[in-house]
Amino acid sequence: MPVVVQGIYTFLTPVFPNKMLYCKKIEMKSNRWGSAWQQREGNKLKKKYLVLVASLLIGSVFIAMLNMPSEARSKQIERPIVFVHGYKGTANSFGNMLTRFENKNWGKKALIYRVTPKGKLKTTYLGKAEGKPAFVQVIFENNRASFQDTTEWLAKVLRHLKEVHHVDSIHLVGHSMGGIVSVKYTSEYSQGDQYPAVDRLVVLGSPFDGIYNQAYFQIHQDAAAEDLKRESASLELLRANQTAFPEQVKVLSIGSTGDSVTTVESIQSLEKIVPANQLQEIMITDPNLGHSDLHESLQVDQAVYDFLSEDELSEDLS
Repeated sequence: MPVVVQGIYTFLTPVFPNKMLYCKKIEMKSNRWGSAWQQREGNKLKKKYLVLVASLLIGSVFIAMLNMPSEARSKQIERPIVFVHGYKGTANSFGNMLTRFENKNWGKKALIYRVTPKGKLKTTYLGKAEGKPAFVQVIFENNRASFQDTTEWLAKVLRHLKEVHHVDSIHLVGHSMGGIVSVKYTSEYSQGDQYPAVDRLVVLGSPFDGIYNQAYFQIHQDAAAEDLKRESASLELLRANQTAFPEQVKVLSIGSTGDSVTTVESIQSLEKIVPANQLQEIMITDPNLGHSDLHESLQVDQAVYDFLSEDELSEDLS
């Protein structure tokens, strides 16, 4: 029996044992008596069942695609803006801001990543952005982990975003420690082929020189708190790695004089990490605008939107 025919028998026999046995008998008779009619009948039968099996396989693939989660079917996430909360942050940290952005038609919530304490990703797909900027919210269930662990988790999220949703570049928005982690990702990961590049980065009230108030650390005692101390090894390493910051990334730092957690001096120490020609700074003079109020401020909303939209506005004008 020819090799190709034998392969057909091997593939189809478990699916149609009785029919293929009959088909094999025809083949055997054909070999014994050399009957042209039997050969034709055997070939017709084999072709018929090959077509049937091919149809079944195609149908199975189609049904599997229909049963895929919408996230898997809708691969492309366009113009993503990734939001990263800070120390002890939750879904509420950027939740209200994203709702306000949607209400102003500045974009659409598209995807939520929840990262477990063991680094496992849980994704919630919220729908297509329909040509608008897609908001991607990252939530760390262990919101008191070290800079290193949190940055690795963020990198894992963004690698998934590239592999599954074909995202090559992003904007990043980070509040407080989320801003530090976003800078760390930008320096250490964003230039690798496996990760999205960062086009623009916004940091809100991020203490790049640490938190000066010693009383803060009498209450907060964990891995993240250790890294947030003024002379921590993690902050020293971040500042020492200035040359690693990509030269194409534009950065906006927003702070408030009313922030009792992050001082103006600590916010402005970002200048030791990001070159002056890539950095814009906005310091809001408002004694009532506290640390967590930065992501609840309409003034901050507008500044973030204007900065992230600069390239699009320039294209429209040209």
